[in-house]
Amino acid sequence: MALPEYLFMSVEDYLALDDNSHDARYEYLDGEVRMLAGESTYHSALISRLGAMLGNALENSSCWTYNSDMRLVLSESYYVYPDLSVSCDENDHTLDNSILHPCIVVDVLSPSTEAIDTGEKLRAYLEHPTIQEYVIVDSLSIWIEVYHREEDGWKFRTYGPNSMVKLEHLKIQFSVDTLYRGMDLQATRRLTKRKKANNQRNS
Repeated sequence: MALPEYLFMSVEDYLALDDNSHDARYEYLDGEVRMLAGESTYHSALISRLGAMLGNALENSSCWTYNSDMRLVLSESYYVYPDLSVSCDENDHTLDNSILHPCIVVDVLSPSTEAIDTGEKLRAYLEHPTIQEYVIVDSLSIWIEVYHREEDGWKFRTYGPNSMVKLEHLKIQFSVDTLYRGMDLQATRRLTKRKKANNQRNS
């Protein structure tokens, strides 16, 4: 079924479309429906590698790791497909196609998703009561951002080459270099964009 770039419909019509689609997945952002596009080999490999790291770290826990086939319900009008999510809530450990109580959400950026993943979705994730950490992994440079919830608000950290990413909520660590092994990328794109954004805010 071919759709325009942006389509508006009721949540009931969206769920019917998404649940009955066999060759595509759709997100629902406050009435706006977006079809998820295919991504690059690096994007796919980063999701697979990080999913394995999280799964291994949590294999003796009550937490489950989900891939991008699992729909996340952020509210009655916001349905998304993160690249990875972790839930330790037994209500999410049922035979279903959606979860509601993640504690960690991961998105791997690509040119087609970067603006919304670091904008509208970021705000929605940080407002969700059960999400404790939101992880952004760049697929065009060696760069990872982690938002961690604390009692007085959110803490933001960045990680580049030769560093260990720390997910404090579940006490997980992984190597940036291991995640990006073999990929022909530089560590400049996200750093340059972040500095440019900060300079614009300060000017």
